[in-house]
Amino acid sequence: MWEAPVSANATSVGLDVHARSVVACGLDGRTGELFERRLTPDHGDIESWIRSLPGPVAVTYEAGPTGFGLARFLIGRGIECQVAAPSRLQRPSGDRVKTDVRDARHLARLLHLGEIVAVTVPGVEQEAARDLVRAREDVRGDLMSARHRLSKLLLRQGIVYYQGAAWTGVHDRWLRSQQFTVPGLQLAFDIAYDTMLAAVARRDRLDAAIGVMAADSEFTPVVTRLGCLRGVATVTAFGLAVEIGDWRRLDGRAIGAYLGLVPTESSSGGSRSQGSITKTGNGHARRLLVEAAWHHRQPYRLGAELRRRQESATPAARDRGQRGNRRLHDRWVSFDARHKRPVVANTAIARELAGWCWSLAVLD
Repeated sequence: MWEAPVSANATSVGLDVHARSVVACGLDGRTGELFERRLTPDHGDIESWIRSLPGPVAVTYEAGPTGFGLARFLIGRGIECQVAAPSRLQRPSGDRVKTDVRDARHLARLLHLGEIVAVTVPGVEQEAARDLVRAREDVRGDLMSARHRLSKLLLRQGIVYYQGAAWTGVHDRWLRSQQFTVPGLQLAFDIAYDTMLAAVARRDRLDAAIGVMAADSEFTPVVTRLGCLRGVATVTAFGLAVEIGDWRRLDGRAIGAYLGLVPTESSSGGSRSQGSITKTGNGHARRLLVEAAWHHRQPYRLGAELRRRQESATPAARDRGQRGNRRLHDRWVSFDARHKRPVVANTAIARELAGWCWSLAVLD
């Protein structure tokens, strides 16, 4: 008969961590006694209370906006600490009461039973690099919004740009030539245009910082190898490297599920039903892969930029990247021949691209 695994630790501690308070619950695995305390967020205060419990002690808390500083502190002090993935916490469907104390007790019980699905705790350098990449993504969204507001302001006045691609140097000169006789409208246009320029400047500043870090950091070897694939230039390669971190904890098949690029499924008996992708896991890395996958729809030609990136990699990485580029384009041709919807086909390409990225990242 199967039995639930039980923690070997004497005390399992669940922490419900907030910005200004921490509710702690310790479960003695031998006697079933509960130790509960409301603590301050001070790491020393938390450590002192944990060390007062019957040892050995293991601790867990949910990943959230308070970050990984507490986990790194406890691990550095020799205390086992797991950061739980919130989406993987098991909770009874009939449990409709949620309080800080109940959450702490629930975490302690799951830890005691070995049912915590932990996320990887990044190092300080990795988390700083990840913050840099996500700041760039935020600015990218700000820039898209600023451009949208500017273009729609002009559209409301019946002014539309027809002279080629938008947001180029020619388009910028056309924008600066726009003048309005109504003072309020002119001021609104100037503010919208200045906002767009400020977003471009912030994006370029972050791109430069990412370029410097990608060229000389612990992520440089992975970034160089990932650059052998089409659509995976410096910003994308660096983003994938810092978001995933240790690629060797995954494999070529698991990485698609880890990034939420596999279909949902509801099967029972002899029926099997699959739906849209799960979208679980790291959404930042998933977006980068989905955008990169579109590059493989066009025929594979070795351009100057891609050639430069491949020349900086090892022959093994270069060969694997070229095989991946050909394979992914052939997949696109197959999907187009079967008249697959492009967005559906691109998601499948992104899932396979994740596997090629993994194979390059772990390449010795």
